[in-house]
Amino acid sequence: MYAESFSAAVDFLRTQNFVDKERIGVLGICGSGSFVISAAKIDSRMKAIATVSMVDMGAAVRNGPKHSTTPEQRQQMIKAAAEQRDIEFGGGKPVYIGGTVLQLTESSSPIEREFYDFYRTPRGEFTPKGASPETTTKPSLSSGVKFMNFYPFDDIDTISPRPMLFITGDNAHSKEFSEEAFRLAKEPKQLLVIPNAGHVDLYDRVNLIPFDKLASFFKENLK
Repeated sequence: MYAESFSAAVDFLRTQNFVDKERIGVLGICGSGSFVISAAKIDSRMKAIATVSMVDMGAAVRNGPKHSTTPEQRQQMIKAAAEQRDIEFGGGKPVYIGGTVLQLTESSSPIEREFYDFYRTPRGEFTPKGASPETTTKPSLSSGVKFMNFYPFDDIDTISPRPMLFITGDNAHSKEFSEEAFRLAKEPKQLLVIPNAGHVDLYDRVNLIPFDKLASFFKENLK
C-alpha cells in the first residue's frame, strides 16, 4: 500500500495538463525511501529517484536497531502477530507496538530521544484526523509484522539507467541503509553524506537539508 501510493501519485500527475508526463521524479524520506524504491522498480514512469534519511523498513523490522533482534525474538513476534490476527478477526482491539515512545526515561536510547524530540514535541507533532497521539507512528502488531516480508533492495539494480540519489546524515543511525542501497544500485547513482547531520535532522533542519543538490539532481535528470 505504501509503495502503491507513489504510483498512484504518478497516475494523477500524468492527467494534469501542466505536467510533462516524461519528467516526473520522486522523493522518499525515511521509511518512504524504501517504499519509493519498491515502487520505482516496477513503475518506469518515475524518471529520477531520490531518498533522504532512508530506512529499509523490512530490514529494520527483521533485525531491530543495530541488528539487536535475535532469531528467537523474531519468531516470537511472528507468533504473537499471528495470534493477534485471530483476536482482531473475532472483534478484539488492535495492539500497537514500537514506534516513537510516549515518554522518555533515564534509560531511553539516543534513537528514542531523537524521534521523541520530533514526533512528541511541537517541533513535528502531528496527529492525523481520527487518530490518537498515543498511536501516531506506532504500527499495529498484526500489520507491522508484514514488513518482515518486505525486501525493497532486491533487484534495485533494475532501476538503472534511471538515476538514483541517496542522501543521509553522517551521524544518522539509518546511514547503513543508504550505503547498502548505493552499493547494490547500478549507475547512474550518487551517495551524499551530510556532515554533522542525524537521521531526523534531515526532516526539518533547513540549514542541513541539501535543497540545492536535490534541485540540481532533478533538473539535470528530468530534461
